[in-house]
Amino acid sequence: MALFHLSVTQVQRSAGQSAVASAAYRAGERLYSERYGEYSDYTRKGGVICSDILLPPQAPPEYQDRQTLWNAVEEVERHKDAQLAYSFDIALQNEFSLEENIALARQFLSEQFVSRGMVVDFAVHRPDKEDGGIPNPHFHVLCPIRPILESGKWGFKQRRVYRLDEDGNRFLDEKGKPLFDAVPTTDWGSPETLEHWRETWAKMCNAKFEEKGLPCRIDHRSYLRQGLDLLPTVHEGPAVRQMEARGIATDKGDLNRWIKATNALLKELRQKVKALFGWLNEVREELSKPQAPTLAALLSAYYGARNAGAWSSKGKVGNLQKFADTVNYLTGQKLYTVDDLEARVTSHNERIEELKASMNTKQARMKELDGLLEQAERYRELKPIHTQLNAIHRKGQREKFKAAHEGELRQFYMARRKLEPHFTPEGKLP
Repeated sequence: MALFHLSVTQVQRSAGQSAVASAAYRAGERLYSERYGEYSDYTRKGGVICSDILLPPQAPPEYQDRQTLWNAVEEVERHKDAQLAYSFDIALQNEFSLEENIALARQFLSEQFVSRGMVVDFAVHRPDKEDGGIPNPHFHVLCPIRPILESGKWGFKQRRVYRLDEDGNRFLDEKGKPLFDAVPTTDWGSPETLEHWRETWAKMCNAKFEEKGLPCRIDHRSYLRQGLDLLPTVHEGPAVRQMEARGIATDKGDLNRWIKATNALLKELRQKVKALFGWLNEVREELSKPQAPTLAALLSAYYGARNAGAWSSKGKVGNLQKFADTVNYLTGQKLYTVDDLEARVTSHNERIEELKASMNTKQARMKELDGLLEQAERYRELKPIHTQLNAIHRKGQREKFKAAHEGELRQFYMARRKLEPHFTPEGKLP
């Protein structure tokens, strides 16, 4: 089934992340980080179909090497909490061949990213079924946030725009220093640019669907913006999909199955409600008369009018069958008058709104739990390193160990800090 997914996050040191490690993971390679003095080895990671680096004309050609590129990014970003790269996750389409998907991804990245002067490191993933398989292929994109100047040097991410009075003089703060605003030097991180990328990717996929004579289409807008009263499913992630593929039911899997079933039910209900309101509009003239006709009488008049205009006996029989089915349904539901029907429709609509409000609350909670589960996994994975550090009592050895494992320890401390409010009184994770 055709689907749309294009999301972007940032690779940040403040979150314990490394540009070199992120690139190694996405490409399934073994890369050495000069900053941390350690290797990130993901050569055993399955499902990486291909990877490549696309450079704008002004970029040094040596950046075609992944390890050189991301070590250069780590070197130029000196701040301990620096934002290192944009990370995109974009769904490909099962309706296209692998070659068509890769060609479409390259075209999109070249026209929309590289043309803006962005360095692009991308990798196409299609995990094997035995690995838990993600049903839809996708590609990851890493782009340095800092632009490259025409000289081939790294430029600034932001520039100062000083605040001026009517005479063009700079405003000063309490300490006599000029006030300024930090303005991005590119539009890469703006909501408008992201919206443009999302819309463009959807249009490119839809053009390909049309070219192949396929009826499916995708839309970059949310259900709400599309005017669709549907509940969005929650992101499952590879770990959940692997469990589901092995026949292990998960909370997220159960929730998404419920959401899909609910959406199907809501769609059917809305179609029925729309048909009923359409019928009510057609007989509005009858409703304006003094008498209060029953639904059966109105239906009889409605289908009688349809039969009068029917071209064939088959159409007339069909109308009579619809009339009988509808009357039986309304009688079974104890709906005899227009007021009864409108009250029931209103009740259904109110229930739909209650479901939506309930789902919004659940989705917010699921998002919160996602973050906690991710931190818990990182905490458990890195705890042995912290335990090993605590077992070292000699200062020199301890400092050497800390320097060798700076990245892991920083991630461990961050995870512990975020999980701290949730520990049991015995100091364990619930």
